[in-house]
Amino acid sequence: MGQEPGADSEANFGSPNEPSKTPWQGDPLQEVQARKVASILDSCNTGHLESLIGLATSEYGFVEDGVRRIAWPTLLGCNKGDSYHGDICQDWREMPRHKDEDQVKLDVNRSFIYYPENMSEKELERRKGELSDLITEVLRRHPMLCYFQGYHDIVQVFLLVLGVKHSVPAVAHLSLLKIRDFMLPSLRPALSHLRLLPSIIYAVDPGLCKHLSATEPFFALAATLTLYAHDIQEYGDIARLFDFLLARESVVSIYLFAVIVLQRKEELLEIPDDEPEMLHSILSKLPKPLDIEALISKTMDVYTYHPPEKLPFRVWHQISSYSVLKTTRHQAQAASQTLADGAFYFKGQAAALQRTELREEALKTIQKYRKPARALGLALCVGVLSWWIKRNGGIYSFLGTALSRIWRGGTGIDV
Repeated sequence: MGQEPGADSEANFGSPNEPSKTPWQGDPLQEVQARKVASILDSCNTGHLESLIGLATSEYGFVEDGVRRIAWPTLLGCNKGDSYHGDICQDWREMPRHKDEDQVKLDVNRSFIYYPENMSEKELERRKGELSDLITEVLRRHPMLCYFQGYHDIVQVFLLVLGVKHSVPAVAHLSLLKIRDFMLPSLRPALSHLRLLPSIIYAVDPGLCKHLSATEPFFALAATLTLYAHDIQEYGDIARLFDFLLARESVVSIYLFAVIVLQRKEELLEIPDDEPEMLHSILSKLPKPLDIEALISKTMDVYTYHPPEKLPFRVWHQISSYSVLKTTRHQAQAASQTLADGAFYFKGQAAALQRTELREEALKTIQKYRKPARALGLALCVGVLSWWIKRNGGIYSFLGTALSRIWRGGTGIDV
């Protein structure tokens, strides 16, 4: 839509649950948009999440940021009053530093590249300061979370839409309940998401999947890890896409990338399948421009006809039961869960990860020493055998005894 972030100020918006009489765009809302805004606000007031999810998915999404300021926190369950762990009154600045704060500062310095446009240097520095404080507060209040590069891309969208005050609980809920797998001590769970991608493509187009079979699905990591905020440069497009991704199950983000790949079939088939590096390079960059509405519609079609449980190769069964892919498998699950639920799932998955890594480390150690141990065992056996042969009449006596035993074992006849 090309809306400028913050264009619909709170002063313009009116009371918290009513649409503004002043249009949020440069032009007045179309009649269909105005009716949709009324429906969205009504669903927020009544807590009708199924209706709200449908409205987020259909054309225009939540239409404007003024509506998003009410709808996004509702979808994320921020009205449950559980936004913080520990003392809600404690100033986050007095809390212990999070181990990842240095990386946060480096990434924040690279933020707000594409939007908002035409900011003064002073305004840019103010926004960067707000973004740094927002991320740092969430991490300090939830120190189990591990920052990942690209997290700032997601959070800056929340900051622009919701403002500082309302972004803290929303980002906390998002982090623990929707993108928790990306904030564990290891990226292994995030990579397990990507294993679904070939299965989705195969379910729709086995030929294309075969063509891409030599290319690992890591090309989708940057986009899916950042909910596409790292790649989409238009503010109106990413805000609209967030309407959809926040409303739907977490696994839908992977289906969305699969649809993007499927729509590039002709382009991809022109590249030989024995050039995986070239395929990876192309697939790691999203095509421009993206038709967000068409992508959302097609994604829901594929998701409906090929749900995760029915994907080939049993990939869904390999996903941890603690993963957000399964704990948000059904609509509105994230809205009904608390931060304590998210912390429980986090600890469960972190413990499972640790067990897996310890088991793999043990297997590597066994493999490392298997050959030396085998050689040592063989040397001992040869030594003992040599001693026995020498003591019992030499090699011919040994061979005769051995052959006699083999024969008796095979025929039952004593020789």
